[in-house]
This record gives sequence, structure tokens and C-alpha cells, in this order.
Amino acid sequence: MKSIARFCGSCNCGCPELFVDMTAPVEQQVVITDDFGQKVQMSLDQFSSLVEAAKNGVLDDLDHLDDLALAR
Repeated sequence: MKSIARFCGSCNCGCPELFVDMTAPVEQQVVITDDFGQKVQMSLDQFSSLVEAAKNGVLDDLDHLDDLALAR
């Protein structure tokens, strides 16, 4: 499994990280871990779709989710 990117500052605290595991089944080759020890696995095609959506602005309004959580 090869680390592709770490999503945090310069700490060594188990930050979210993106890996590619070319030895895994095709539908599980992209692995995203979080700082709580959980992971999400997906295919390269699924990850490419996620990246494309992010580039197209689909995730740009996520900052309003804090307001939704407070409303509950």
C-alpha cells in the first residue's frame, strides 16, 4: 500500500491519509483512513468520480453543514 497524500498539517498524529493498494481487489484499491483508525475503500473509478465532483464544486458548500448539525 502506497501513501499518496496526508490531509493535515505537519503533525504525526494519525491524520487522514489517502493510499493506493494495487494488490487489493479492484473495488478496494483506494483507501482513505481517518485519525480514529477507520477506513473507506473504493475503486479507482469511484475515487476519480469523487475527485471530479470536488473539482466541479460539489463539495464547496460543505461549510454550511455545521449549521445543519446545530439545528438538530
